[in-house]
Amino acid sequence: MPHYKSHWPGCERRTKAVCTRPHMLCLREDAMQQKKGKQKKSEMWYLRLYVAGQTPHSLKAFDNLKSICKEHLNGKYQIEIIDLLKHPKLAKGDQILAIPTLVRKLPPPLKKIIGNLSDKERVLVGLNIRPG
Repeated sequence: MPHYKSHWPGCERRTKAVCTRPHMLCLREDAMQQKKGKQKKSEMWYLRLYVAGQTPHSLKAFDNLKSICKEHLNGKYQIEIIDLLKHPKLAKGDQILAIPTLVRKLPPPLKKIIGNLSDKERVLVGLNIRPG
């Protein structure tokens, strides 16, 4: 962590301890650290897959989604399957017009992809996942 004593007289910040007299630079640094912490929390991906029963198309979409998540999201994801045959009213909340539809709830912004997710590149671009 940088030491600002030469620039800010009275700043006692040499470690993670709180500065005895907070000034703009220390406050700005704290805000940046909090922002980084929020980014780490938002690395968790919440995905919702809307399907209609266990049709081959729906099962294929789920299999494709699992393989993409395992390969690119390193366990930092949660998949929720919504069967619209059992819970048709849930389609209204995310404005689902076709199935299967994948909705990325987190991280923002909300994204939707329609289809069985077999085009891996399209899914990665659509979800804004950078391979690596």
